[in-house]
Amino acid sequence: MKKQLQDIFKGFSKLSREERLNALLDAGALQAGDVEYISRGGLRDTTLGEKFIENVIGYFQLPLGVATNFRIDGKDYVIPMAVEETSIVAAVCKSAKWIRESGSITTEVVGAEIIGQIQCAKVQDFATFEKQLLAQKNYMIEISNREVAFGLVRRGGGVRDIKVRRVPRGDGSDMAVVHVLMDPCDAMGANIINQVCEFLKEPIEQFTGEKVTMCILSNLVDTKVTRAVVHIKDIDPALAEKIEEASLFAQQDPYRAATNNKGVLNGIDPVLVATGNDWRAVEAGIHAYACRDGQYRSITRWYRENDGLTGVFEAPLVVGTVGGVTTLHPTAMMCMKMLGTQSANELSRVIAAVGLVQNLGALKALTTVGIIEGHMKLHTKNLALGAGAEEREIPLVQKKLEEILTIRKRISLSNAIEVLKDLRAGQASSTTHHSS
Repeated sequence: MKKQLQDIFKGFSKLSREERLNALLDAGALQAGDVEYISRGGLRDTTLGEKFIENVIGYFQLPLGVATNFRIDGKDYVIPMAVEETSIVAAVCKSAKWIRESGSITTEVVGAEIIGQIQCAKVQDFATFEKQLLAQKNYMIEISNREVAFGLVRRGGGVRDIKVRRVPRGDGSDMAVVHVLMDPCDAMGANIINQVCEFLKEPIEQFTGEKVTMCILSNLVDTKVTRAVVHIKDIDPALAEKIEEASLFAQQDPYRAATNNKGVLNGIDPVLVATGNDWRAVEAGIHAYACRDGQYRSITRWYRENDGLTGVFEAPLVVGTVGGVTTLHPTAMMCMKMLGTQSANELSRVIAAVGLVQNLGALKALTTVGIIEGHMKLHTKNLALGAGAEEREIPLVQKKLEEILTIRKRISLSNAIEVLKDLRAGQASSTTHHSS
């Protein structure tokens, strides 16, 4: 019988790497071939890399970890995260455990269509353009689905609607922008929506007599928004108020909002990278959505409710589970199997939940112990490595750095170098003493 996911969560961070792999194997999150693949260092042959980009010289490898303790919409997940920053995985696991014990995570995706844009930079008369185009809307949808998006149509997707927007040029005239709305099913849909837009270029020019100047998807997909909600019961009222106030700060001040949203993306990006999704596209969409009312704001909000705390993430988060790197790169394929998501929407919901939980951990740390104590304590190993400590010396340097942090409330690489220097001097003196 396979080990339950909640069983592997207990003490997982204290296991050795080999024990973690075996626990994930026992739980069915990994297969024997996956363990062998990871153990030998992942993808090493550059043949696949040559197919992705030009001028390949090798691979840049990020640490691949797993986030545990997540129960989302009543389902347990082991979530792969590819990231180099200290404390991200530890913080999200700790916060997920808190929620698992004292609350819940629920998610949903509102809307289904992604957006393609066809620009006519200079139109003679926008009203006439709009009337001519909309008269042919149904025909253009039909030919797009028949000639280009037929694969999506077979899976239940395809082009759903066509709209026209007036965009002022700033010189008193207008540009016309045609929005093509398409359901991409489980694909991110970038390539197919771009193909549809290019295909419609000629018909639009014929119907309107205007010149199409650009065809490209939009990463601001406000027609398909992912929402995650965290509820925590029986929280200390003082802590709940602090988190609510921190959230208000990020809602009202764009300087704080930028850092807050970076913290949310600390959770989102590693899962996107691990699953082979386009994190740049998701980030662009999230940041654009964050300033949709004219001011850049937090994409999360936290508020007290019925003696508890509620957090909400809401933003476009368009991902794919078929096509591209997701189904070509062996590490991404392994991570997708580990997650066990059955659709692009489910993957999007899981990623949104991770971002919101990451945000909770950051806000709790900021409003209690502060960012330095929480982050720098985990950063001591990096400092020890940066100072040149050998494997056997790292725990000793870390311990001394933690002592310095407790007293001074700050540590740096120079502290690590000094600690290592003193450690080695002490060891050398001890060796000399024993020799004599």
